[in-house]
Amino acid sequence: MKRTTKVAFNDLSLQHLAIQRELDQAIKKVLKRGDFILGQEVYLFEQEFARWVKARFAVGTSSGTAALFLALKALGIGEGDEVIVPVFTFVATAFAVSYTGANPVFVDIDERTYNLDPIRFKQAITSKTKAVIPVHLFGQPADMFRILDIAREYKLKVIEDACQAHGACIRSFKGDWLTVGGLGDVGCFSFYPSKNLGALGDAGMIVTNDEKIYRQLLVLRDCGRVSKYEHSLIGYNARLDTLQAAILRQKLRMLNKWNSFRQKAAKKYDQLLNCDRVVLPYVTQGVRHVYHIYAVQLDNRDEAFLHLKKAGVDCLVHYPVPLHLQQAYSHLGFRLGDFPVAERLAKRILSLPIHPYISEAQQGYVAKKILEFVR
Repeated sequence: MKRTTKVAFNDLSLQHLAIQRELDQAIKKVLKRGDFILGQEVYLFEQEFARWVKARFAVGTSSGTAALFLALKALGIGEGDEVIVPVFTFVATAFAVSYTGANPVFVDIDERTYNLDPIRFKQAITSKTKAVIPVHLFGQPADMFRILDIAREYKLKVIEDACQAHGACIRSFKGDWLTVGGLGDVGCFSFYPSKNLGALGDAGMIVTNDEKIYRQLLVLRDCGRVSKYEHSLIGYNARLDTLQAAILRQKLRMLNKWNSFRQKAAKKYDQLLNCDRVVLPYVTQGVRHVYHIYAVQLDNRDEAFLHLKKAGVDCLVHYPVPLHLQQAYSHLGFRLGDFPVAERLAKRILSLPIHPYISEAQQGYVAKKILEFVR
């Protein structure tokens, strides 16, 4: 029997409809100029995004994975080095480390925030550790001040994986708001279409306040090029497309508004799902969560998933297999039970539909079906 989707997990068409004219004009400008590789829109978007993150420099890349890889390369990470990575995240965070020849060292997560546990991070540091990649998972900032303090103590580089956290902020000790991505040595963003700021394909960005790193990244992302046919090092074809940059420039102007819509929708879910059998997203004091994902915890999660799917609710599961249990990393020799927090949460987390234009009626229907299941 064919099932009808009543509530989509994410409806990008509504976001595009809101700025359709601007998108059409941006595309036409690029087509007219014909500067499809590292064109004017790339340069302008890099400047605008750097200002938005409050960083000095930004370098557009072909994807978020490419951003993480190039950031590691620019920081000198390579063969034999160790880089600490949370065990509960999308696999690209670890893959970027592996691409350099370095070894990802998995660390368990905080049970409430799902982000890297600073205590376990410190315990995992060895003489080979050269860097750490805190992930701002689901749109909630990691515990950056503690992570940065530990990194400074052990002279480690900090690469922020902000691929799910465009616009997420942390309140500083002075009371001002700091945008994630601009706090470590480098910050990496993905503009995969479903992100809070999404392209019409793959795209990414690296931000930094270090001019030396910035200059290195410009060369690395463009085939090691210093002139058209001169190459100073072995680089990569990892450039941000001009057409994607043009699209992203228009969407960036809407991002604060769209994030506020997501936050409003999250509060509505909090009200509708206020039930002791549903664990709602925990938000750390002094942060701004941007709800790329609205994930709840449920007993019998897999049955709840099927119940919602049958009712036409397009929910997802992030991430059912933690990194240490992925076949790609079986050579590291980890076993079930090595990272108990991540393993437990991987069986309980269910991601609900959320996007800037989800309606209260749709949220009400989702909540009704969840409460039907848990009761």
